Amino acid sequence: MALAIQFGDLLRSGTVSDTIELARLAKVTEPRITQVMNLLHLAPDIQEELLFLPLVAHGRDPINEKQLRRVCAKTDWRKQRHFWAQLKSRT
Repeated sequence: MALAIQFGDLLRSGTVSDTIELARLAKVTEPRITQVMNLLHLAPDIQEELLFLPLVAHGRDPINEKQLRRVCAKTDWRKQRHFWAQLKSRT
């Protein structure tokens, strides 16, 4: 989430001209940049929760970006919140 916010700031400020340049600088593909940037479409309360998830000291994060794609795909924030609650309950 923090990376998506940072990427958005770089684009808005004009530090990078577009997602193609951003992808080149980040050394990832443009579709990957889009996947990360889609996190900015999450409801603000979900974004905040993501930013304040506890640090995982060992093993993998229980929630990852790939899992969040289903939540991001919903344009209605109420539906996002429903999918987010389901995702959290499984972890």
